[in-house]
Amino acid sequence: MKNLPKGKLYGIGVGPGDPELIPLKSIKILQKVDVIFAAASTRNTYSRAVDIAKVFLPAGAELKLLSFPMTKDRREKSHAWQCHAETILAVLDNGKSAAFLTLGDPLTYSTYGYILKAIQAICPGALIETVPGIASYQAAAARVNIPLVAGEESLMVISGVEGGRLIRKYSPLVDNIIILKAYRNAADIATALDETGMIDTSIGISNCSRDNEEIISDLRDLPRKQPGYWTLIIAKKRRKEAETVIGVQNRP
Repeated sequence: MKNLPKGKLYGIGVGPGDPELIPLKSIKILQKVDVIFAAASTRNTYSRAVDIAKVFLPAGAELKLLSFPMTKDRREKSHAWQCHAETILAVLDNGKSAAFLTLGDPLTYSTYGYILKAIQAICPGALIETVPGIASYQAAAARVNIPLVAGEESLMVISGVEGGRLIRKYSPLVDNIIILKAYRNAADIATALDETGMIDTSIGISNCSRDNEEIISDLRDLPRKQPGYWTLIIAKKRRKEAETVIGVQNRP
């Protein structure tokens, strides 16, 4: 077990895209930390989370982008998580405070969640504070004025990476489904929603709260549109809520 570091790590969720949706607490933290970490693909040096939060970062802030491989190889990913956890702990060992930026909420389908586990495994007593952020599906529901749940309804959040498999599996058990990462296998997702009778009571949102935001009212268009990475779907069984999406237009 490592000696306890003197510094503290903050997990910061910067929300879905609009800088004004970053929590006030997170903004205050970002303005005082010594080092700011964020994830980037090994294919580039760009961080969307940094781009969102940049208006609140102090001039001269030390920024470190951590490269994560876009791979399904579990060993390769685990190696990256371990190495980056050690990099962050080295900063904390020097008595510095650090923030790890992530999109949406830091504990919902987030790279930060893996880093958090890796740091806790190496140094269980490390000082860590996670600040919740607005998840993409919360912002999307607000954008189109659709309640996520009401009364005794249930809600499930799933990944669309494997297409419509989880929709087919769980749709009989829940009232509402959020499908994140719907850009992959969009055709099969649309087919699964059609098969389960949810396609006419569902809506897609890409790049929510960003300048290039797009609302997809008819999900039968999903395969043809080839949606981008930042696409999610709100699928509902009950037509009364879905009626509110009819006529929704893209933001001016």
